[in-house]
Amino acid sequence: MQQSAAIASDRGRASATVLRVTAGNFLEQFDFFLFGFYATQIAAVFFPSSSEFASLMMTFAVFGAGFLMRPIGAIVLGAYIDDVGRRKGLIVTLSLMAVGTILIAFVPGYASIGLAAPALVLLGRLLQGFSAGAELGGVSVYLAEMATPGRKGFYTSWQSASQQVAIVVAATLGFALNQWLSKSMIAEWGWRVPFFVGCLIVPFIFALRRNLTETRAFEQRQHRANVREVFRTLARHWAIVLAGMMLVAMTTTSFYLITVYAPTFGKTVLHLSTADSLLVTLCIGVSNFIWLPIGGALSDRFGRRPLLIGMSVLAVLTAYPVLSWLAHAPSFTSMLGVLLWLSFMYGVYNGAMVVALTEIMPAEVRVAGFSLAYSLATAVFGGFTPAISTALIQWTGDKAAPGYWLSFAAACACCATFVLYRRVPTALGAVQSQ
Repeated sequence: MQQSAAIASDRGRASATVLRVTAGNFLEQFDFFLFGFYATQIAAVFFPSSSEFASLMMTFAVFGAGFLMRPIGAIVLGAYIDDVGRRKGLIVTLSLMAVGTILIAFVPGYASIGLAAPALVLLGRLLQGFSAGAELGGVSVYLAEMATPGRKGFYTSWQSASQQVAIVVAATLGFALNQWLSKSMIAEWGWRVPFFVGCLIVPFIFALRRNLTETRAFEQRQHRANVREVFRTLARHWAIVLAGMMLVAMTTTSFYLITVYAPTFGKTVLHLSTADSLLVTLCIGVSNFIWLPIGGALSDRFGRRPLLIGMSVLAVLTAYPVLSWLAHAPSFTSMLGVLLWLSFMYGVYNGAMVVALTEIMPAEVRVAGFSLAYSLATAVFGGFTPAISTALIQWTGDKAAPGYWLSFAAACACCATFVLYRRVPTALGAVQSQ
């Protein structure tokens, strides 16, 4: 009886810790999704052009520019977190993220302040990218270090699962606004409302994160590398960081394809209604939320490698065919079915991938190494997925062309899995059993 009560108490404390540490992830993905979904409105307000394609491409380029800052944030802030601790570092990343969110929400349009408008939006995206570069790594490592033995994959998967809550909330807000406001009202000012909601959430997230305690694993380390030592260690292990980047390629590409780009794809390419596109995205957020912890738990049970290889091979084989079928028979039902399939592959793969990435990095640079690999993958693959998908469709005339990009990213991930698990199989087996 007492043992059961103790187990329940431990799980309760663990759940509270997961909520506190992943709250910042919510804000990051909430704002990123809104930027992608309201890309057409943002393009008209901040990047007006005689060509709708050119205006949309400029918007997605600014969206992607934030991801170019991620590797810099990963190195600078990741090294800082490895030096001063997880708790202090995660408060800093949240502060920078909040500044970027507030800036984008309140910047006047191009018609009011001219070139200063797109410049300030770009600045906000760069700040968010710099912060996000270390946010995901800091949260993932924190969850991995606080996890109970044999459940590291399950606990770490909640880093990504928390982002899906943001997708669901943002999609629900967008759907409600679409029902309450006219198209002209949304284009003029309604698109800003969800961004204002994000600003209102900031104080609550700060309150949660301030109550974090430092992880026991960090406190017990005999030597804490300073920033210069972190840089040197990263340079020595560049091959692992590069392979880690390829491992993340499928995650970032598939995620931004099925969430951030999907609403624009549904509206502008498949010519579905805004309401249908939002409902599909909402369902995908729920699906991702379900599959991510399942993937993490399965990786605890059967190992990381089988899931990583299985899901990446499935993506290579099926990404283009299912999108081609959707392009030839566009409807709410077919779009939902196709994206649910992509969601399944993403969720199971990422549930295993995040914890694997924490395991392959040397302990003294765990946050910096994870963050750099993840940020490079996001900058090279995921962040520009909306822009690349838009360009591929424009250049090829093939509405299913984004499937080629996802298949390529999945092939990179599959190759990286074979390389990593051939290089350090013993070490990986050891950490998974802990």
